[in-house]
Amino acid sequence: MNKILKILVQTLGVFLILIPAAAFAAGNKADTCDTRYPMILAHGTGGADKILGIVDYWWGISDALENEGAEVYITRVDGMGGTEEKAEQFRDEFLEIQAICPAGTKFNIIGHSHGALYARFAISNLGLSSHVNSLTSIAGPHRGMVLADMIVKDFPEPVKSITGNTLDFVYAYFMGDINPDSVKNVYDVTTAYMQHVFNPGTPDAEGVYYQSWAAKVKYACPNIVLDPVWRLLAEAEGPNDGLVGVESAKWGKFCGVESGAWWSPGCDHLNIIGHLFGITPGFYAPDFYVALVTDLKNQGY
Repeated sequence: MNKILKILVQTLGVFLILIPAAAFAAGNKADTCDTRYPMILAHGTGGADKILGIVDYWWGISDALENEGAEVYITRVDGMGGTEEKAEQFRDEFLEIQAICPAGTKFNIIGHSHGALYARFAISNLGLSSHVNSLTSIAGPHRGMVLADMIVKDFPEPVKSITGNTLDFVYAYFMGDINPDSVKNVYDVTTAYMQHVFNPGTPDAEGVYYQSWAAKVKYACPNIVLDPVWRLLAEAEGPNDGLVGVESAKWGKFCGVESGAWWSPGCDHLNIIGHLFGITPGFYAPDFYVALVTDLKNQGY
């Protein structure tokens, strides 16, 4: 009995030594992402802050950032809709967030996919430029999507109309979209529209820092539903993430291509935001965003 008690006392002693050490270690990391100004996360096409009101779009990411000291807000616009319409919704949410923050607060925005585009539009054309420090684009189709070109070119008009109406119904009644417009969503990310209309009409705002990341699949999409599209796009435009080409994702300071660990099949358009549900072989989204926001902090943003 005395021997058992001695073992228990020794074990407790070890824990009493280790727990404070771990606590201090965690304390040292707690301000890693404590940026000068708060973060706003802007989701992409087909998404929401919580998909179907249940599934976090930014899987594990906001929690990881907050655990490291960041102040994080997540916006929600229609999953399906034109860029300008989404930008107006984003602006309204942005101003609501700003209203609950101290006067003079600026923000750092991270936009995934279409989120990078409607955030760009809101900054440049809807009066947000003086309230934004930085925009980080994650797999944003800044020069358009070849997939959208294919849909516009190859799908008969009746098929586009029927498919668009069906998607609009689904997004209105199941996803909570206010005014979904799936067809316009596609046209607004075609390469012709992006390069000849959107980009010329959406110049970078003075005083805002723009940076971008691309994702790339190496030999198979971890999200199997994107795999056929990745193979199709690989022939049409080269390296891509299953939806957006690497070259199209470059905007402002290009920070690099995320392709996962050397042994992984790559990082696709959904992996880069932590899906499916954190199952992202060779890539861990929360760590990626913690490093990204830590870098913004170190730059003074």
